[in-house]
Amino acid sequence: MPTRTHSQTHRARHTEGRASKSKTSKSSSASRSSESSHVTTDPDEIRRWVEERGGQPAHVRGTGGGEDPGLLRIDFPGFSGEETLEPISWEEFFQAFEENELAFVYQDNKKSGEPSTFSKFIRREAMPAGSR
Repeated sequence: MPTRTHSQTHRARHTEGRASKSKTSKSSSASRSSESSHVTTDPDEIRRWVEERGGQPAHVRGTGGGEDPGLLRIDFPGFSGEETLEPISWEEFFQAFEENELAFVYQDNKKSGEPSTFSKFIRREAMPAGSR
């Protein structure tokens, strides 16, 4: 059982009524404070944010099959995922991210000013207006 909300996701076969794919979507974070959440589908932005915090792409062991990696996660060192998560390549991660039409919600900093590791996956259709 995941212990952090940053590791939530949806698989393609469980999502219906999806919005059109938008590979050029960017974050709507320009005018927000670093404590607020940002939403993006930009692979470079996602990878930068994850790697700056020592994270890596992963999937939940025992999910998926064949070409489907299953439930996507971001694994950060020192959290409880080492028993349930398995690293995957960025290529595999972003292929599943696109196929599932996901968006990435993240926070830059906590109120204390420390870098935050809060993130989660949402359906693109649930993205706030103006953030595509």
